[in-house]
Amino acid sequence: MKQDDIAILREIQKNTQMAMTTIDTILDKISDDEFTINLSRQSIGYAKIHNDAVEQLVEEKSGTYRSNQITDFMLRGSVHMGTLFNISTSHLAEMMIQGSSRGLTNMYKTVKHNTLAQERCVELAQELMDFEEKSIEQMKEYL
Repeated sequence: MKQDDIAILREIQKNTQMAMTTIDTILDKISDDEFTINLSRQSIGYAKIHNDAVEQLVEEKSGTYRSNQITDFMLRGSVHMGTLFNISTSHLAEMMIQGSSRGLTNMYKTVKHNTLAQERCVELAQELMDFEEKSIEQMKEYL
């Protein structure tokens, strides 16, 4: 497996892990059942893509992305701070849109800078980017 493939797969893994952690942190704060179901479905979608990336890395005996406790703590802390005074559905949807937009940007940059990656990895990255765009559209309904 080429370094370009590994870079893309690790970025997919990192991106999806951050999304799942954010959703997990936000779910406790939601009072809207429909919004909770929507985010839970998104988390399942992220988990599927995450697992596909991990599976490809393991197949090739390449190391996977490992988030550290400090990064997780900072992400969760950021979500808690962002929801300290406002836990409205609209605000939570806006936070999710911002996170998905950052994830999209990072994936585009990673794919663009790793042009030698195999089609299989690029397709998974595209699947994640499409999923992020769909998630943003879903979240816009709650603004």
